[in-house]
Amino acid sequence: MPRKLLKQSQAQAGEARPQWRIEIASRAQIERCPGWSSAFANERKDHRYYEIVEDTIHQGFDYQYFVLKDEGGEIRAVQPFFMNDQDLLAGTGPKIRKLTGFIRRIWPRFMRMRTLMIGCAAGEGHLGAEDEPSRFLLAEHLARALPEQARHLKARLIVFKEFTAADRPVLSRLQRRGFTRIPSMPMTRVSLSFANFEDYLSTMVSRAMRSKLRRKYKASERRGSLEMRIVTDITPYIAEIYPLYLAVFEKSKLHFEKLTPEYFCAIGQKMPDKVLFFLWLHDGKIVSFNLCMINGNAICTEYLGLDYDVAYDLHLYFIAVRDVMEWAIANGYQWYCSTGLNYEPKYHLRHKLDPLDLYVKHTSSVFNFILKAALSFLEPVRYDQMLRRFSNYKDLYAQA
Repeated sequence: MPRKLLKQSQAQAGEARPQWRIEIASRAQIERCPGWSSAFANERKDHRYYEIVEDTIHQGFDYQYFVLKDEGGEIRAVQPFFMNDQDLLAGTGPKIRKLTGFIRRIWPRFMRMRTLMIGCAAGEGHLGAEDEPSRFLLAEHLARALPEQARHLKARLIVFKEFTAADRPVLSRLQRRGFTRIPSMPMTRVSLSFANFEDYLSTMVSRAMRSKLRRKYKASERRGSLEMRIVTDITPYIAEIYPLYLAVFEKSKLHFEKLTPEYFCAIGQKMPDKVLFFLWLHDGKIVSFNLCMINGNAICTEYLGLDYDVAYDLHLYFIAVRDVMEWAIANGYQWYCSTGLNYEPKYHLRHKLDPLDLYVKHTSSVFNFILKAALSFLEPVRYDQMLRRFSNYKDLYAQA
């Protein structure tokens, strides 16, 4: 942001501070707000996605909304949030979990806190304001009001969940009010400016990895042909694909949200302009699927499901990568993005890390001081050594 505009927005924030206020609103209230229908319109996960998540993913989440009102009572921004009973040790290494396991035998709630989380329960978060000055205003008012709101909601911890690096300039004001920024498990991305997938392999991927992939693809073809289908509404196939999702979910070392069959059905029905399900069939049976979302010139692979009875023999993960990238290149997309975890193949496929940040604060100034010192040992990025091999690893910790 140009310095002049930044100073202007800061001045506006200062002027608005005595009159503007943050309040809690229900789903029914924000649905009557004219701006809600266009909220997050520039993101692949727009307001419809937040509604789908609220309607289909429960597991103890309490979904609500903050609204920023001006002096006339008009709603100027809507910021989704949810309450969660958070395990602060979920992303730590096995040594720490083993040590704290003994403590939890005596103190079961050790390092578990009722947490106010700003953002989305299933995916990265964004500020719910349309223009840059409004984003600064919203961040300033949230930073000032959230400790009191958290105490009202009986939460001891406040977390801005997985906000992108593009939000760092705006959210830097959180750090001035006692929040600590730590990296979350990043997304990844790679350019699709190639004639086809073979051109991408030849240009981007090392000779050794290229040869390895070609052997995998040939081995897969020898074991049987795969049929790929693309659908928007997965409802007719949900009984087949949901067990494949669960198989991958249960193998993951890190868990947060657990999707439901209702989620998969609703996202295709309510967001057909942004959702594609890629299906791979072997002998008439679905053996893999990939839920992808599209936005602008980018396609993002969100969730993958695999039939592990044949996944390794047919090399289904790499088949999915190849086929989705090939389709995206043919249809003019410029970026292939992927959500976090499973970083080793992405490293060899020459992805770049796409940072996501957590901003964390305890409502008690004393405990917040202690938490600041402890957070570097709690951040999950610390325990994934593969991340350090990416060329832009330092971007995870870069200043705004």
